[in-house]
Formats: sequence, structure tokens, C-alpha cells
Amino acid sequence: MSKRKKKRLILRISILTVLIAAVAYTLYSTLTDEEKTLVKAGDNAPDFVLTDLDGKQHRLSDYEGQGVFLNFWGTWCKPCEKEMPYMESQYHEFKDQGVQTIAVNVGESDFQVRNFAEKYNLSFPVVRDAQRDVYDAYSIGTLPTTLLISPEGEVVDVVKGEMTEETIASYMEQIKP
Repeated sequence: MSKRKKKRLILRISILTVLIAAVAYTLYSTLTDEEKTLVKAGDNAPDFVLTDLDGKQHRLSDYEGQGVFLNFWGTWCKPCEKEMPYMESQYHEFKDQGVQTIAVNVGESDFQVRNFAEKYNLSFPVVRDAQRDVYDAYSIGTLPTTLLISPEGEVVDVVKGEMTEETIASYMEQIKP
């Protein structure tokens, strides 16, 4: 076998190995993503304290007796960006009916989060999980992810992915006291 053929064979084997590894990693990640959510429907929601953009602390347990629409998001996340105006609209519909909305930004700067919140005129609490502690405690995985929490503090459902305004309204209706 000539040197040229050996080099081509080695190159082809290397490329094939990398492709197989990439496919295996993608399959593993996809199959285990559902298992990452340790907090699931029926569990008590882990308590946390996070600070909003105005410096006010929000402790989940302080909302006992209210339904909580707990949304994990990022400014870079297009589905998150698309659903924020819907969340704002439904927050105004449900806040006087005992449903609180809390948007947990994951790992971004105050500047990024503040600009985003101002751009969309968000009036519900927007808190920062700068160290990703709450994100990890809830084992979130992909963004956006929303937890529907009953007035008793129990997780009713975990919703992964983008929501429409209609689905947000129906979810908020489910956790109304």
C-alpha cells in the first residue's frame, strides 16, 4: 500500500471515528435529557431565595397559598424571548386570582437581564440565578423550562420548551387557588 493511500485511509478512519462519537454523544444527551429533571410532578418544589432586578428577595415559600408559574429562561433563548410577552399578558390576567409569575434568568449578567426586561416591559418578578444554584437544584436542563407549582408548594407539571399564550393561560388556570 502506498503512503498516499495509507494517509487517506487514516484520514477517513479519523473522520468516521469523530462522526460516530458525535452521533453517540447526541443520542446519549437526547435520551438522558428527560432523566435530568429530578424535580417532577408530585414533588414538593425546593425552596430558594433569589434577588430581582430591584434588589428585592423572593423566597418561593413566601408564595405559599398562591400558584406559582416558575419559568427558567435566558436572554439568548429565542423560544424564551417569544413567550415572554405572553407571560406578561397572562400575569396581568391571573395575578389578582392568586397566581404569581417568577422568571428565573440562568447565569447571565444584571445588565443583560435588565435590558431584556425593559425591552419587554416585564412587570412580574425577574430574578437572577447567577451561580445556577436553583437551576441545578431543579435539574432543569433545557431552556425554557417552566414549573407549575400549586398553592401547597407541590409541582403540578414540568413544561419544557416554548409555550403559546393559550397554553400559558391554561397552565395558570390549573394552579389557581
